[in-house]
Amino acid sequence: MKTIDLNTRKIALRILAVAGLIFVILLVLSFTTGNKVENGQQAAAQAMPVEVAFPVYEKITEWDEYTGRFEASDRVEVRARVSGFLEAVNFEDGQMVKKGEVLFTLDDRPFRIALDQSNANYGQAIASLKTAQDNYDRVETLRESGAMSTEEYDRRKQALEFAKSSIQSSQASVDAAKLNLEFTRVKAPISGLVSRDKVNEGNLIDGGSSTSTLLTTIVATSPIDFYFTGSESDYLRYVRLARNGERGALRSEGIPVYIKLQDEDEFLHEAKMDFVDNEIDNSTGTIESRAVLENKDHLLEPGMFGKARLLGSAEHTALMIPEDIIGTNQSIRFVYVLGDDNVVTSKNISLGPLHSNGLRIVRDGISKDDKLIVNNIQKIRPGMPVSPIETSLSKNAPTEETSVN
Repeated sequence: MKTIDLNTRKIALRILAVAGLIFVILLVLSFTTGNKVENGQQAAAQAMPVEVAFPVYEKITEWDEYTGRFEASDRVEVRARVSGFLEAVNFEDGQMVKKGEVLFTLDDRPFRIALDQSNANYGQAIASLKTAQDNYDRVETLRESGAMSTEEYDRRKQALEFAKSSIQSSQASVDAAKLNLEFTRVKAPISGLVSRDKVNEGNLIDGGSSTSTLLTTIVATSPIDFYFTGSESDYLRYVRLARNGERGALRSEGIPVYIKLQDEDEFLHEAKMDFVDNEIDNSTGTIESRAVLENKDHLLEPGMFGKARLLGSAEHTALMIPEDIIGTNQSIRFVYVLGDDNVVTSKNISLGPLHSNGLRIVRDGISKDDKLIVNNIQKIRPGMPVSPIETSLSKNAPTEETSVN
């Protein structure tokens, strides 16, 4: 009986040990399964909803933009050609004047006196010529008969030649006096917009030299010129495009140029390029160009800044994305792309210019099949799971305002 009891106890203990082991295993399995379910629920809760879209992929023509300044097509500094007292100002400050219109009047009395003196000298020269001619005619007859010496004949002939030259000198003095008298009326050398009078009536002015008193200025603003500079690489690209027949020649074909002002959003003013400089500037590595436009309404003034846009490429297919989804890491530009298993990845990109449709051209780094993340840019990072919502990129319509460092 004792032996049977001992065996029974051993069997009971073994059964309890096995039951305890099974309980522990079930407890561990339950705890592990619970953690997995909880982690899965947390992961699902952390998947942020984001909008994704393919890049715009279409044929475009690129445009280059340059900043420049308007200058008058013609500008003149008005100065008197004779000195004297300013007697009258014959225009209103800032008015339009026509070529040949009298702007200033100088006191002409000294010049009239000088003209009278020149005319008197001219009359004396005519009288001297007549006397010299009569004297010569008399000795010419006597010389043939031998009653006049050769010396006397030569003397009277020289007197006649001197009288003739005096006539020319006197006539030149008369012409100069007339011209100076005419210069007392300072006329507009060109048609255009006049500035204010720099000198008031009653002042003594200096004239007749490059340092003469500046009276006013006149600018011609219709047409008006727009000057801008481009780089050497831009110039070479344009020349090669022209040689390949993909756009017109810079200097000969009047390339269209579109200009917008500082307060304008669109390039509203059409011009034509009519000048490209003959050399690259050694100090800046740029070359100057000029476009000319009508400006019939005189909206544009010399000195205004503007931005010019001109054809920069032949037609080609390009990828384009909104500029505000582009991130910056020092000098590197990147975008967030939807990766496998809906995980955020980033791709470095090379950028081109901003296209006229408001999108930024992408040269390299993404393909037309990449799904770009276009919102919640500040809240996501590479490796983060997201919940994608497909959308499309609309031109001229930026996405949310975003700044990514």
